[in-house]
Amino acid sequence: MNTKEYISSGIIESYILGLASPEEAGILECVMKNNAEVKAAFEEAQKTLEDLATAQAVAPPVELKSKIWAKIQKEQTIDEIKPVVLQNESNVHSEKETKEIVVQKNNTWKTYAIAASVLFLVSIAGNLFWMNNQSKNKADIAKLETEKQSKDLALQKMNEKWNMMSSPDMQMVKLKGVEKHADSKAMVFWNKNTKEVYLNAEDLPKAPAGMQYQLWAIADGKPVNAGMYTKEKDSKIALANISKAQAFAITLEKEGGSEVPTMENMYVMGGV
Repeated sequence: MNTKEYISSGIIESYILGLASPEEAGILECVMKNNAEVKAAFEEAQKTLEDLATAQAVAPPVELKSKIWAKIQKEQTIDEIKPVVLQNESNVHSEKETKEIVVQKNNTWKTYAIAASVLFLVSIAGNLFWMNNQSKNKADIAKLETEKQSKDLALQKMNEKWNMMSSPDMQMVKLKGVEKHADSKAMVFWNKNTKEVYLNAEDLPKAPAGMQYQLWAIADGKPVNAGMYTKEKDSKIALANISKAQAFAITLEKEGGSEVPTMENMYVMGGV
């Protein structure tokens, strides 16, 4: 194997990442001492990997770092306690064993560092996945709550109207759209005992800004103000007390009402 093949074999990267075997590490260190091209390739690969690690570095949680260092210190303590028995061998053989021990310790440290980085990246991915799911769940719950509130409000309104319609004291007067507003309609609820007048005008177009619907009772051929309509009062709050009426009508007036109806702005009308 020539120098270029040796460099391209991946042994240098394995050595830097701590994945090379002790024999491979020892051979590479020996080659680097005697081959400038291999040493240059090693330094270039080391710089490239360091730059990559720096660019993508993420600080691990303090708790994770503490656990890793505790494990490393424990391993080092065990290594220091173990007695080293030296055999009566040549100096060359002793140096080789020492080098293998150093390489093994370095590999152990690098293995823990790589494992810590992988665990941390997995943790980040898991947290992001969990956070995304939590956000989606919260949004879904909020949407369901909004829909439930809307349905509850609609049901409440239906019950109120039903109670009003089913009351034997309540007289209902249908108001139909006039020629200019044929699609408009409304309903007047007139209590025979209390003479209170309620209005349901949900089917009228939304009043323009600065304008408001006004209810009129037609008594003895004359219009009588029967109150101003608002959504808050719809079928819930009496607009006025009307003792007698032959018909009811609704006109669109300036906000606050008018003393007399604007006939060209009449929307609906119905006889009692």
